[in-house]
Amino acid sequence: MTKQFIASLLMLAIMFTCSLNVNAQESEDYNMWESIMLTPDYTQLKTLQTNMRKHNQTYHKDGIHRAVVYNITSGPNAGNIIWQMGPTMFKHLDSRPSTGGHDEDWRDNVMPYIKKMHTSEYWTQDDKISNVSMLTSDDMRPILLVRYFEVSDNHGYTMNSFFERVSNTLKSIEGENPWGLYYNDFLQGDLGRHVATVAFFKNWAELDEDIKFKDAFIKLYSENMWEEHQKTRDDTFTNIWDEFWVYNQQMSGQ
Repeated sequence: MTKQFIASLLMLAIMFTCSLNVNAQESEDYNMWESIMLTPDYTQLKTLQTNMRKHNQTYHKDGIHRAVVYNITSGPNAGNIIWQMGPTMFKHLDSRPSTGGHDEDWRDNVMPYIKKMHTSEYWTQDDKISNVSMLTSDDMRPILLVRYFEVSDNHGYTMNSFFERVSNTLKSIEGENPWGLYYNDFLQGDLGRHVATVAFFKNWAELDEDIKFKDAFIKLYSENMWEEHQKTRDDTFTNIWDEFWVYNQQMSGQ
């Protein structure tokens, strides 16, 4: 029991550190997204597409409450969709659409065509470590590789240095390699979705391109450090898994 209690405290400390990172940014601008995973009723998909698009066009078209929808096309949640609002900040949730027919429209015209609502989460971007400066609203990258990480109870202290090396390596590679690091702002129990990285692609063909990450890493650090980096990854995270998200224009209303 004591060992489990200590492990729980360590995990709480790790996540509290991430929360402090968010709170430290609240006096300035930061980027946070509200993300809801939904299982659509595929027998009513046409109606859902029409109603979701109209809802987003009416209440979430642009600005701090802008919403987009993604199809999850791989991984354990394939077949579900992601409704995502942002980038925003927590203070902006006080002015989010709710009146003027918003809640009634979501209740009457969207939810009847949803089989299940799963996770509702808030993800904040680490602006320092992320490599997303080349992304603009005009530079649409419709394919996202989302990689989730479950942080080990005993090795959370190595997480920042691990991601810093990934970031530095990507930034050293010629060309555009957009990549973001995101912290789940609240405890998720057994879900294990503590941290996520996102790689952004213009098309599927880009996945066939070898950016030679290992070579760039070794050039920046060393061959020995590459082995240490792999070991740090294995020690820091108890589970890692990928999902591909594909932009759903029919539902997003953009």
